[in-house]
Amino acid sequence: MSKATGRKIKVDPTIIYPDSDGKPMAENTKQYQYIVMLHTGIDSHFANQPDVFVAADLLWYAVEGWPSIRVAPDVMVVFGRPKGHRGSYQQWIENGVAPQVAIEILSPGNTKAEMDDKLAFYEEHGVEEYIEYDPDRGKLQVWQRKNHKLMPVVFGKEWNSPLLQIRLRLEENGELSAFHPDGRKFLTAVEIDQLAQREHTRAEQEKARAEQEKARAEQEKARAEQEKARAERLADKLRELGIDPEALN
Repeated sequence: MSKATGRKIKVDPTIIYPDSDGKPMAENTKQYQYIVMLHTGIDSHFANQPDVFVAADLLWYAVEGWPSIRVAPDVMVVFGRPKGHRGSYQQWIENGVAPQVAIEILSPGNTKAEMDDKLAFYEEHGVEEYIEYDPDRGKLQVWQRKNHKLMPVVFGKEWNSPLLQIRLRLEENGELSAFHPDGRKFLTAVEIDQLAQREHTRAEQEKARAEQEKARAEQEKARAEQEKARAERLADKLRELGIDPEALN
């Protein structure tokens, strides 16, 4: 429907909404690491909530019939939409629900004009909280929706997201850290792998200990059965000699 006239617009069914804009997910390793860390951490945070969709570098088409009206946030979070794989986020298919949170990790190639355009897009199409981090400058900025506009938020070194319920902290060296509500820190892909390796090693050690305990118990059982058999043989010998084994006790 046209916002200007209120009339329904006939949508061309042959219109294609590509799943890719041909641009890389990240322009350098630092940007990529932050995107993966935030996406993985936020997705993990909402893992048990089936109606929270979290995506990274996914094209968001805001208006049906206009494939040029699109953007691919580094990370976006949509409350009220089911988890699941998508080639793109086509808002009209998603009951008209716009992503409420958008996160952008800047690279040296991002211009001010480009980021201003993204901010304008997010403001126009319903984002409630926009987070922007520049790793090279060590700068964290946040905008929140107030009176239909995304307004910059003034805060210190930490931002507690009211929507995500996570904490973002700008470290002294300018690096960005993120934390779950219980204080656990978001981990990088390498840290997650290292943690998994430690857990695997610990599990293998516990398994080896359990097997040793089982073997020890079986040895004790075998020894006890041997002692019992020896005692029974001795008792049989005594009876053959006419001696009551019980009387000896």
